[in-house]
Amino acid sequence: MASIFSKIIAGEIPSYKIYEDDKTYAFLDINPETKGHTLVVPKVEVDKIYELSDDDYFALWASVKKISRHIEDVTGRRVVMKVIGTDVPHAHVHLMPLDESWEYGKTLSLTEDEFKTIAEKLAL
Repeated sequence: MASIFSKIIAGEIPSYKIYEDDKTYAFLDINPETKGHTLVVPKVEVDKIYELSDDDYFALWASVKKISRHIEDVTGRRVVMKVIGTDVPHAHVHLMPLDESWEYGKTLSLTEDEFKTIAEKLAL
């Protein structure tokens, strides 16, 4: 069965897309810890990052680097990365621009308009 991330990549579930290339897809987390909290996922569905082929592994981290720098340039905030691997069985990296309100594990409630505005601002 396809993961929720595979369904997002396939367009079966809507997302607030930030970036896409031939190997990766990045979109806003719908349960963000900060405004701009982005998930970067490989298009190939594997449970753990270390299960990726070398090509897909390096493509994921190249996208993480590119998107992190872009988020930092746009927001002026330091971007932290988290790799947890327990909530969705599809490898992914969390990118979060830090601000004074950030508390580890605490999520924000954002409106659809707020998500759209953030996505437009961060889109590559």
